[in-house]
Amino acid sequence: MRTHAAVPPSHPANTSARGVDTPWIVGRVTAPSPRLRLFCLPQAGGSAGSFAPWRLTPPHGIELATVELPGRGVRAGEPVPDTLEELADAVLDGIAGEFDLPYALFGHSFGALLGYEIAVRAGRRGLPAPRALLVSASRAPHTPVPKRISDRDDKKLLAWLEGFGGFPPDLREYPSYLRYALRTVRRDLALTEAYRSPGPVPVGCPLHVFGGGQDPLVGRAELERWRSCASAGFSLQLLPGGHDYLFTGAPAVLDAVTAVLG
Repeated sequence: MRTHAAVPPSHPANTSARGVDTPWIVGRVTAPSPRLRLFCLPQAGGSAGSFAPWRLTPPHGIELATVELPGRGVRAGEPVPDTLEELADAVLDGIAGEFDLPYALFGHSFGALLGYEIAVRAGRRGLPAPRALLVSASRAPHTPVPKRISDRDDKKLLAWLEGFGGFPPDLREYPSYLRYALRTVRRDLALTEAYRSPGPVPVGCPLHVFGGGQDPLVGRAELERWRSCASAGFSLQLLPGGHDYLFTGAPAVLDAVTAVLG
């Protein structure tokens, strides 16, 4: 759940088949005649800017549509829904107009649970199903929260985040931004801690699970529990790195993502 709320896009966003970015998609990167649109959902406290490393070498033939959630980044002044389910409904409302192209969902940590709820809700609404759901470094939606983190004070929350590389240490030099970032992380953590699916509702598409081989928060056993949510194919891959492997090893992650989407 490494925080990159203030990181700008690495270069100006390209336009897609639908034109310019929307409030929900910031920093879109596309290829000529893309075959698939990949919606990327960030970790707790993260923003569309969290996927800036991916924009340097986007997967061939795949449009990156990095999602900007309310309450962070360029949408910092917007209210955040009270539950993760309500947030999933809001995201689905915001991006459903982009289902004109085959699409997939990728979510990291907090974003994984959000992506799962979006996939389930798309099916219930009769909307086009994603070609695949890709989830990363997260407990399965029907499993309990190991322990509460969101009620810790700023000092203890920051220590917990820094303990697994979830917060750049140099942010300590910017106290006002640090308070904002911790507030955003805490709010997102509270949403995930209050969320639990009543059961392993299967998604109607292949489910691909990723994690860091040295992740101290979410290990293979926790990732394996996602299998109960799969009804159309399942895979699990561990890649080098910890909970923030998505950013520290971006090229390897993109290769793995491209492979499962290919």
